[in-house]
Amino acid sequence: MEPQSNPPRVSLRDIGKLLGVSHVTVSLALRNNPRISVEVRDKVHQTAAELGYQPDPMLAALAQYRKGRSTSPITAAIAWINAWQTHENLRIHREFDFYWIGAEKAARKFGYRLEEFRVGRELSPSRLHQILTARGITGILLPPQFPHPDFSGFPWENYSAVRFGRSLKQPHCHLVTADQVANTILAYDEIQALGYRRIGFVTNETSLAYGHLFEAGYLLVQRSSAARDRLTVFDDRESGFGSEEKRRQAFLAWHEKNRPDAIITDVATLPALVRSVGLRIPEDLAIAGTTIIDTSMDSGIDQHPEEIGRVGFLMLNSLINDGSRGIPAIFRQNLVEGSWIQGSSMPRKA
Repeated sequence: MEPQSNPPRVSLRDIGKLLGVSHVTVSLALRNNPRISVEVRDKVHQTAAELGYQPDPMLAALAQYRKGRSTSPITAAIAWINAWQTHENLRIHREFDFYWIGAEKAARKFGYRLEEFRVGRELSPSRLHQILTARGITGILLPPQFPHPDFSGFPWENYSAVRFGRSLKQPHCHLVTADQVANTILAYDEIQALGYRRIGFVTNETSLAYGHLFEAGYLLVQRSSAARDRLTVFDDRESGFGSEEKRRQAFLAWHEKNRPDAIITDVATLPALVRSVGLRIPEDLAIAGTTIIDTSMDSGIDQHPEEIGRVGFLMLNSLINDGSRGIPAIFRQNLVEGSWIQGSSMPRKA
């Protein structure tokens, strides 16, 4: 019995020939590119399904290989939305600046240009939509925003979008961020390995933006410690609401009650508070940050923000290629795990 030969693979040109359009139009329509009318897109999808069209993974891999072997020309733009009240303040934060650097490098590799759009008094969300449509831009990256902008009425259904971090609640699109739970567990384990036993955690209102996930990691890993070494969390939000004297008194009271020998914190100003109450770092109290960027702490977690930026673009690129636009029915988050960095603020305990 002779082996049955496989039927010839349906190509983009086959579909285009049947519909009287080019193979380029078919390719764009299958990716739901808004440059192609909804009517043509629907016809292409229907015809592709009827003919049993399937993309050739080997051809896709070859195309990617060829792209990687040569310098890609810049053919399109990706929008980076800056809706900060003072736009210059966004990338003053080194963490957010590294998001840009990582995303921009990855975008360039794939033939895109990352372009900032400053939304505010001079550029409303509706005007932004007009500009993006005219430019054929369908991909949007959303770094953290302060204060939260009003995007009501913006037609997210026309765009593929990815957020960095959890602080921006709307739109509820896919996100890429640091793995705060895993990072805090990593920091706790490393600090224990350095000889510390009474490890405290200090947080404040900024953790609300992350859903208390640093604190969640701390409370989870604490269960592996002896009961006598499980300390209460110091919540800086409840220690005076802006009054430095009340803040110092509250911290001293917590310190006297818990007697930590080390602290993990997401409060960038904690070293100044510790010194203001007469404690020395690290002689009296060792400190590590949930991030070592934008703080005076040199011990803690490197959250790899440049990698977060790179992964953010890769996620967006996959959405664009898949023709996935709008607010997703099934939400996804891509977490990047950090690395422990040991410095002078958390030396090995004698």
